[in-house]
Amino acid sequence: MKQKTFIVPHDFTNVADVALAHAIATAKLSDTVIQLLHVVTRESEIKEAINKLDIVISNFSNQGVSLIPNVRIGNIFEDISDFAAEHQAELIFMGTHGATGWQHIVGSHALKIVTNSHVPFIIVQDKAVKVTGYDTIVVPMDLHKETKQKLSIVANLAKYFNSKVHVVTPAETDSYLKHQVESNIMFANHFFKERGIEVTATVLPGSGFDKEVVKHAASVDADLIAIMNLNRSSFLNAITANYEQYIITNDALIPTLIVNPVQTSSIYGAWFD
Repeated sequence: MKQKTFIVPHDFTNVADVALAHAIATAKLSDTVIQLLHVVTRESEIKEAINKLDIVISNFSNQGVSLIPNVRIGNIFEDISDFAAEHQAELIFMGTHGATGWQHIVGSHALKIVTNSHVPFIIVQDKAVKVTGYDTIVVPMDLHKETKQKLSIVANLAKYFNSKVHVVTPAETDSYLKHQVESNIMFANHFFKERGIEVTATVLPGSGFDKEVVKHAASVDADLIAIMNLNRSSFLNAITANYEQYIITNDALIPTLIVNPVQTSSIYGAWFD
């Protein structure tokens, strides 16, 4: 079987180390290699970047996972996606932080990078991964038809970490929309249960759903929130981007799995199958 690959863009900040630790926790006990990527703007920066990546690798050398350094000249908004595609990566783990440090990967920049990629991201803030990984995963299900596409990746993670999945949906007063929400809940429940994954379903207030999702995730001590990025088709429209950006930079510092919808009947997620 082909060796699986994760990508970790690294800008030599603490949150990049945290993202790497998340990737390592997910890669352990599987035949997965982690490709570290640093992007520079000019050739004169390459040698220093390679030396710094070597130090990062040395700091994580006792984790039992193969870490490979890579330095590219280019632009992070394009090169991360291209690099992941070239390596047929399964997941990209990336840190997001305030406007300090190398690449200034703040929430809006992180979302732009995600939107340029066909590979799902796990966006990590400055919060260490648990020894047991992602024990609890919150999965918002809304009325967008694309919302089901993330379930396969969530299921693979849940099987791997023996996670409990919490499906959350917005309350709807309109009878038609309420029926659609209920259908999505039934679909998700069946999807996870037939894979032997423990699942619960909760209806949250529809107003301010993004904030309710984070509040619920914090209340169940969630380790991951799984969302779709609906901005691929809306070119990062400022109105629709608010939801995704709020989730990936949530105050509870909970990591976010964010998946771009695909225009196909297939679903992401051969990972760990």
